[in-house]
Parts: sequence; structure tokens; C-alpha cells
Amino acid sequence: MQHDLQRLLEAASAAVPGAQWVGLRKRRSTTTMFFARDAAFEQAAVEESAGVMVEVLYNGQFSYAATADLSPAAVARAAASALASAKAAENRGVFNFDSTVRPATKIQWETARKLKAPVAADSICDYLVKACNTLKVSDKVIQTIATASFGRYDYELVSTNGANIEQTLHFHGVGLQAVARDGTIVQKRTANGPWALIHQQGPELFDFDNLLLKARTVGEEAVELLSAEPCPTDTRTLVLAPDQMMLQIHESVGHPLELDRILGDERNYAGSSFVKLSDFGKFQYGSKLMNISFDPTLSGELASYGADEIGNKAEKQLLVENGILVRGLGSLESQKRSGVAGVANQRASSWNRPPADRMANLNLEPGTTAFKDLIAGIEKGVFMQANRSWSIDDYRNKFQFGCEYGQLIENGKLTKTVRDPNYRGISSTFWRNLSAVGDKDSFQAFGTPNCGKCEPNQVMFVGHASPVCAFDDVEVFGGGK
Repeated sequence: MQHDLQRLLEAASAAVPGAQWVGLRKRRSTTTMFFARDAAFEQAAVEESAGVMVEVLYNGQFSYAATADLSPAAVARAAASALASAKAAENRGVFNFDSTVRPATKIQWETARKLKAPVAADSICDYLVKACNTLKVSDKVIQTIATASFGRYDYELVSTNGANIEQTLHFHGVGLQAVARDGTIVQKRTANGPWALIHQQGPELFDFDNLLLKARTVGEEAVELLSAEPCPTDTRTLVLAPDQMMLQIHESVGHPLELDRILGDERNYAGSSFVKLSDFGKFQYGSKLMNISFDPTLSGELASYGADEIGNKAEKQLLVENGILVRGLGSLESQKRSGVAGVANQRASSWNRPPADRMANLNLEPGTTAFKDLIAGIEKGVFMQANRSWSIDDYRNKFQFGCEYGQLIENGKLTKTVRDPNYRGISSTFWRNLSAVGDKDSFQAFGTPNCGKCEPNQVMFVGHASPVCAFDDVEVFGGGK
């Protein structure tokens, strides 16, 4: 396949003799989805897309043009269009780049899989119907939903300075949801959140027997919440499960640390950040227990890869170390512009979108406290699981998050279940109240397949992993039905 792309690169280069650098990024994606509701199979869908993005560097400016026609003539036309755009941007760019921000990386990378043979479609459909029936543990469950998805992304990248990259990402995901009602009280419970059970791995994720056991628990907890008291409104120690830490990390650490956002590129669409360029290296983001890593090398997590989509080789890096902000979520372009250390995270959602600074696997490193000891050390608290709602301001600072399932912590023990648990805080102070971090036994990874950013919008895969964590002096409250 690289032979064909090299031939197209030659055609593109010949069409733009004035360009200092030319790169081609080919992308093919296939996604298959199955959906069942109330024990009736509703739909299956397959989405396929393929094309190539031509990128040129001319007098300090990068420009792009994409085509789904992979003939040499079409690629040459795209290259000429990209060069025309770069010339039009001359003397209008915010920064003048050179080819050092496009490494000559050579790498082959593929998702590690225990199983490679696909699961038959009829077996998936049969499981989805069984899952819906299992979720319906009583007549109080008024709706059940079960989903399954899988797919692959194939990337190829070549450039005139010698880059040669091939990557193949395989992913599988499942969803389980039960909605229960008793009079005016309505409660929803899912398996770790609506989309969280999605990983970069093979069909070993489709362990149908274990998923049916999980489905029963989801249904039972949805019914349990109907008779639970509302979450109290007061200030107490908040303990978050990994499936809620995922959202907490994503919104109050991930997005604020994107360097292109801090530089102003996102203000028109998705807001800015409370973090300033001058904060890196000295800002106390959290307590000394806070260690946030960018780790696209972690096997199985949704956003793992060998190199980003400009050829920057991926490696694990700490963004927050012992509570101090040390590094941003910005790849080579943003690092050049800002002077701030970054990571290999320039990625695109498709072949017809230019890559931008994105989260990948953003994780909170485990500590040394066992879950039982963490709970035992809390006199008055609440344990919350699985995100239900989120709201955060344009600076990614003030937030209010809701969870599906809560349990009170009283005198060092988990006691009664509470419904509609919510909490609010300010990112720049919330993390400084991090008082306990769970050990490796409570460390779990989940996926976020629907992170949106950029204009035009790019929806992208992100992964987050964390142990159970405790935060002191958090405002919690109930509400809703």
C-alpha cells in the first residue's frame, strides 16, 4: 500500500514545485453498529470512508486539500489547491513554520488483540435481545437498550522528508441501559455510562456471558434507585468511581490543557481555558497526589497509537506531576507557537479534516490506597458512579456534574443508596482537594468515543483511566427525577 501512496506523493510534489514540503495522509475507516431496544432488534449499520489529505508547506504556512479520488491526477489537483491556499495565507498567518514540525518518522503499529476472528452478526443480534430481556428485571423497567459496535481505522502517511507510517486501530464497544419508573420517579442506569465500555482491542470484549451478568446488575440498580432517598445537599467528602473520574479528567483537565485552545484557536466554537501559558512549570493544579499522564502507549485503551497524524512519535508524558502543571496537550505546531512542552497529539477525525491538538489516553496515575481503606478513612461522604449529566463554563473552570448512582459514606462505611447525586466545583481548586488516590486494584480504563472539537466539528475517540479518588469539602446535592 505504501508503494501506491509514494506514487501519489510523487504526483502531488510535481504539481507544487514551489512547496518546501509535501505530505500525504491516507485514511480508511469502517464502523459497524448494532442496536436493540426492549428485546427487539432495531437496526444495524455499516459506515465506510476513505480518502487522502494532501498537505503542503509554503513560505511558513501549511495548507490542506482532500480528495476521495485516489488517482494521481486527482491528488495532483488537490496539491495545487492546497498550494493556492497557502499562497493566499502568505503574510496573514499567525506563525511561520518550517518542516521541523513534520518529523521523518518511520513506524508500523497495530492494536494488540487476543482474538482476531470477527463475531458473527447473528450471534451479536441474539446477545442484544438477551441483554434487553436480562435488563428488564421487573415491570418497573420501562425501557431497555443494548448496543454493540466494532471497527478499524487504517492510517498511512508519507512525506517528502522521508516519513513513512502505517497504523491500524481496531476497536470494540458495548452499551447497556435500563430506565425504570415508579410514579413520578424515573431513573436510568447504564454500564459505566452510556458509551464508556469501548476499548481498542479485538472481539474478546464481546464476552457475552459476563455482559449478561452486568446487564442484570444494571437493571437491578435502576429499580433500586426508585426507592432510594435523594442525595443530601451539603458539603462532604466526595468519592468518585473510575467511570466518573473519566468525565472529571476529560472536562476539567483535558480540555483546559489543550495548547491550541489556550492559544485562542477554539474560542469561537468550544471556549477557551482558565490555564495561561505562564502557568506551565509552576501552577499548582492539584494536591501532591495528582499525577496526570498522557499515555497513547497503553494497550487496550481507546486512543492508543504509535505516532500522531503529523508523524510525532507517541510516548508517555506527565502533564501534572505531584500537583504541578508541567506540560500541555499540544503537538509540535502548538509547542513552536507557545514555547510550552507538549505531547504527540495532533490528530484528525477523518481523511478530510486537518489534524489538531486532541486528547488521547489521559489518565490519573494510581496511588497506594486500597479502596476499603479509602472508604474507612471518611467520616461523612458520598460515593458516586457513572456520569449522567455535565455542564462546564467556556473557560473549563466552573462545573456541575451529575451521576447515576450514589451511596452515602458514614463513619468509614458505605451505607444506603441515594438517587440523583450531583456535585459542583471549580477546576482550579477542586483538584487541590484531592485527598486520596486508589491503588492499582481500583484502576480502570474507559472510552469516550464522542469528544467534539474544531470547526468544522471533529468527533474523536479519547480514553481515560483512573483509580477511585476522594476529594474533600465538595458541595453535593440532589435533584431531578
